Amino acid sequence: MKIEFYKYQGTGNDFIIVDNRTNEYSNLTAKQVKHICDRNFGVGADGLMLLGKKEGYDFEMIYFNSDGNQSTMCGNGGRCLVQFAYHSGIVKSTYTFSAIDGDHKAEIDADGKVSLQMQNVDSVDYHKAYAIINTGSPHFVKFDNDVKKIDVVSTGHEIRYGKEFAQQGINVNFVESTGKDTIFVRTYERGVENETLSCGTGVTAAALLSAHNEKGFNTVKVTTLGGNLSVEFNKIDDQHFDNIWLCGPAELVFTGVIELN
Repeated sequence: MKIEFYKYQGTGNDFIIVDNRTNEYSNLTAKQVKHICDRNFGVGADGLMLLGKKEGYDFEMIYFNSDGNQSTMCGNGGRCLVQFAYHSGIVKSTYTFSAIDGDHKAEIDADGKVSLQMQNVDSVDYHKAYAIINTGSPHFVKFDNDVKKIDVVSTGHEIRYGKEFAQQGINVNFVESTGKDTIFVRTYERGVENETLSCGTGVTAAALLSAHNEKGFNTVKVTTLGGNLSVEFNKIDDQHFDNIWLCGPAELVFTGVIELN
């Protein structure tokens, strides 16, 4: 079976996208997805997405981690899929699409920046040294004074596979405050089982916990290893956040065809 694919990246978080509006690729196996995402034997990516049709929406997003398993929401992936939808002829001023965590809205501005509305957050589990927050995917967030020096792979792996989180897995974020409304974030992603250059839901989680206004509108600028993003949101209190938007670039890298057994 030959599959035409499109590779996109959003601040270095890279994805393979397949147009599945004809349902031709709905039966891709975990083994096949893992092979396509393999950086040595396949195309190579942090994840794979199918763009599908769904009544009442502009499109449907189906997301797989690079380990081949269907996963929870991916913020940068969602932004890349919106850009792909635009490039594929679905031209809108505002998009509405369905993902595993519910409905999302998105916009593309004149400069190509893609803004994706994330789900509201209604609970944060604060601990002495870290916090747990779900922004479409579960995230462990820990603040540190020098994130560049952290061995993100080994430390993130240890936390992700620790007794508390091993069964379901968790994404692990290390955050450094670099100014009143600026942060630097590095993320170990479950399903990829490695550090990625950027993680949209992780950046969102870190930004919410870095609000510079205790109540009301916030904009937090975020630096990742792969580039810059911003998160705009309304903070109601320490447990509740709404009108959350993840904003940044999403770009086509290349297109191609891969043959699968």
